[in-house]
Amino acid sequence: GFYTNLLVFQTPEYILAQTNNKTEIFCQLKREHTGVYWYRWSQERQNFDFLIFSTPSGKATYGPNISQDKFSVRGVSYHTSYSLHISHLHASDNGTYYCSISQSSQLLLGRGTRLGVVDVLPLPPKTTQAPLSKKPRQCIPKSKAADKKGACSPLVWVPLATGVLLLLLS
Repeated sequence: GFYTNLLVFQTPEYILAQTNNKTEIFCQLKREHTGVYWYRWSQERQNFDFLIFSTPSGKATYGPNISQDKFSVRGVSYHTSYSLHISHLHASDNGTYYCSISQSSQLLLGRGTRLGVVDVLPLPPKTTQAPLSKKPRQCIPKSKAADKKGACSPLVWVPLATGVLLLLLS
């Protein structure tokens, strides 16, 4: 059997990549293991493919009909951190990729990384932003020699005080 667990932490959760490019999926193990297995679940084909098993020393065992040019595993940190590299991306690479370890006759899987391969990445529409209008400055500080507080001129204070007075009286 197999199930997801807390011993295998996988990132990212989702990748959207362009055809013919490459991508990378990370797998962090909570403790040292003899190696890591990578699988792909294809929703379209409804099957679970064994891709590759990699030992901490870098020895790789590939699944049937799995291209060594397309898939490779690198040990990022000895025994506990691995990354799956997928190159020459194609629509047939769509699916959910799982990093897993074998323990007590079970496969313990990470949460999975959904990979979507598209010809063109969907970019947000370009928006044109109106230039910010500069509002006229109504508060003109007095010269620094006269007053360091930067007081406003009577042209601003008189109408403001009149408005406040009218509000209080009404």
